[in-house]
This record gives sequence, structure tokens and C-alpha cells, in this order.
Amino acid sequence: MMDDDAVVVENAEKWFGLNPALANVSLRVQQGEFLVLLGRNGAGKSTLLRIMARLAKPNRGRVRICGLDVARDPERGRERIGVVAHQTLLYPGLTARENLRLHARLHGLARSGERVAAALTEAGLDLSADRPVRGFSRGMQQRLAIARATLHGPELLLLDEPFTGLDLEAAELLSERLRQWAAAGRTIVMATHNLEQGLKGVSRWVLLDRGRIVSEWTGDSAAARGRYRQFLRGDPPGAEGRKN
Repeated sequence: MMDDDAVVVENAEKWFGLNPALANVSLRVQQGEFLVLLGRNGAGKSTLLRIMARLAKPNRGRVRICGLDVARDPERGRERIGVVAHQTLLYPGLTARENLRLHARLHGLARSGERVAAALTEAGLDLSADRPVRGFSRGMQQRLAIARATLHGPELLLLDEPFTGLDLEAAELLSERLRQWAAAGRTIVMATHNLEQGLKGVSRWVLLDRGRIVSEWTGDSAAARGRYRQFLRGDPPGAEGRKN
């Protein structure tokens, strides 16, 4: 693995029963890169992110995250990764503050009380900090999940549809934070259907279809939207990457 690779996926395959979710997928993500995964529902985006996040194991293939083979070292490097998955992975019986305090303890964070308070403020959850999470709206849970994923300052962020359930204000805040993280050189891999928000600073776009990577390109979000729409209209896989 090269020193500038934050993620290496080699020939990864994942099946659910007889259904292939990923089919011989290989991908490298350099340190400091902001990569966006595109594709229809069921294309394999979430499965690929879950494998990167160590929330699922591939049936075949090899995955290295931040220099670590996740099959051999499943628990090492936890502090280097932040994850926002489809499921929030929060503890519903705990308050927002307690969820973040637990996360801080697991990572051995110094000045954890200050960091938790700052994260709650940044997420706009001050007034709800001591309420059980089970009573939160989907948007509030998503804001808390994002706060938890970034509390320990990870160098690699894995985000699966992070704008889901966010109101306009929270979505704009997340867009700005993504821009700041990208400018600061954090590595970001994000799956999204929303090609209107959070895309400043994206360095590469990867298109999946039926569990395979069919195309990838660089360029701004306007060009990406055009190419993705061409694909959704039914152009042959890869055609969108060969057009202007």
C-alpha cells in the first residue's frame, strides 16, 4: 500500500444469499481526497461503505483502511475513522450528551466534557442535550450521529447519505462542514443521491451499477450532475465519463 492511500479495496465481493451486492470491486482513495459514490438504489454504494467502515465483511477480497488490513486488525485504527451510516448507531435510551460522552470515553479523548459541549452546540442540540435520543426526530438523530462521527477528529470520514432527514439549516451547516473538512485535507468518502448539496471540494466521482464500478471522473458538481443524469436516462455504462 502506498503512503498516500487512505483506502484500498481489492477485488471485493459481497453476497446476500445468492444476490451479489458487490462484484469484484477495486478502488483506491488517496489521503486528502473527497470521493463521492453515485448510483441507483441497490447499486452497492452502502455495501461498499459498510465494508470500508468494518460494519460488514466481504465474502472475498482485501480491504486496507489507513494502512491496516481490516481482516487481520478489525479493532485497530478505530480512532482514525468516523462513520455516518444509514442507521444512526446511537443508543436510544441514552441522552444526546451521554451518547457523545460514551464515544469520547471509547476513544480516550482529553477534555471530553468541553469537546462534547462544543459538539452539541455545533449540532444545534444544546436544548435537547439531556433528552433521550429515542424521542428525537430523524433529523435530530442524524445531526447527533454526525457530531459523534467527527467528535474524535478522524482522518477518514465515511458518510452514507448524510443529508437524509436534515432540515435546510442543518443541511447547509453540513455542506459547510464538508467543505471545511475537504479544505483541511481530511479524506472523505460519501455516498449520496443529493447532487445539490455538500459537493464543494469533491475531487473524484465513482459510479456504481449492479455491484460494479462502471465509470469514474473528476470535475465540478455541475459536470457530475450532467453525467449522472445521462446515465440515469439509460446511456450505456461508462458513456457519461466519455462525454464533455
